[in-house]
Amino acid sequence: MFSHIMLGANDLGEAKAFYDATLGALGHGAGTQDDKGRVFWFTPTGIFSVSIPIDGNPASCANGGTIGFAAKSPEECDAWHAAGLAHGGTAIEDPPGVRDGGAMKLYLAYLRDPAGNKVCAMYRMP
Repeated sequence: MFSHIMLGANDLGEAKAFYDATLGALGHGAGTQDDKGRVFWFTPTGIFSVSIPIDGNPASCANGGTIGFAAKSPEECDAWHAAGLAHGGTAIEDPPGVRDGGAMKLYLAYLRDPAGNKVCAMYRMP
């Protein structure tokens, strides 16, 4: 359904370090920076990217918005969370763990990235 997601960042070096670490914990390679300074992580199913806002204003996070990254196991969620904390992220919500949504159980880990964007690693429990 989605072709790409791009988030604003105020410090691309800081953002790249955070996402290289967290996405690396999920098995993805380091991001690639283009000649305009944007950083991209390419996957077979879509693209995630960060950029300094083109309007010149500071980046800001969306209130109520969350970007979720698929994980292959609870352990991968935990590694993602630890990598994020070690690279400028902030723990939010409950600690990583199982959430029972009634119809399904999910293992979730939430962080705010260095620019304040809410991000999550999610594993669908069998």
